[in-house]
Amino acid sequence: MAAPNPIQIQKYLSGIDYPASKDDIVSTAEGENAPDDVLEALRAIPEGEYDAPTAVSSAVTDAN
Repeated sequence: MAAPNPIQIQKYLSGIDYPASKDDIVSTAEGENAPDDVLEALRAIPEGEYDAPTAVSSAVTDAN
């Protein structure tokens, strides 16, 4: 499965405060009604703290 576009993912994380945990990132995307492909991609990233949108995008790319 191809990873969603990083720009598409960031659209569903607007307003999140960094650093953010994986749980915060997934919860924010769920609250923004992100589509299933975005949620699946975010659920696949490693546990940990992400300090910027680029860190989330890199983790999604690496996980898929």
